[in-house]
Amino acid sequence: MGLNIAKLARMVVALVCFVPISVPARAATAVAQVTAQNVKPLLLTKLQDLDLGSVTLGTGVWSNATVSLSQAGVLSCANANVTCTGATTVASYNVQGSKQNTVNISVPNVTLVNQSDSSKTLTLVTDAPASLVLANSGFPGSDFSIGGSVTLSSTTAAGTYVGTFNVTVDY
Repeated sequence: MGLNIAKLARMVVALVCFVPISVPARAATAVAQVTAQNVKPLLLTKLQDLDLGSVTLGTGVWSNATVSLSQAGVLSCANANVTCTGATTVASYNVQGSKQNTVNISVPNVTLVNQSDSSKTLTLVTDAPASLVLANSGFPGSDFSIGGSVTLSSTTAAGTYVGTFNVTVDY
């Protein structure tokens, strides 16, 4: 039995010698920058409504007379079949948010409904900026204007045409 224990002891010593001794690995460190952009929510306020003034239709049979008011407030009423009178105003809006951020502006065309006969309509093709860069954060915000144009013909029904804008702003 002494021989077996000695033999067993030699085998254990031999196995211990063959077990690899692990050396702890060297740790590595890397630095990463973290950024987060905080933007203020957008606030949109209407300042004034759009008014194309009064348009008097000429006599005879004609079509495609366009009356337009640019974003800058310039009225175009150059067709000989229409006469434009009265005060005009562009629609004006103010948007507030975070300085130096680009704000996208969406203004679809507007259906104008004759207030004397709701079956008669005109389409106002809007003239609005596609975007703007906010000059400051929060108040006072940045203003922008919206104009538009309508196309008239000798068959356009008389009356006051009214519609509403759906103006959307987003970052």
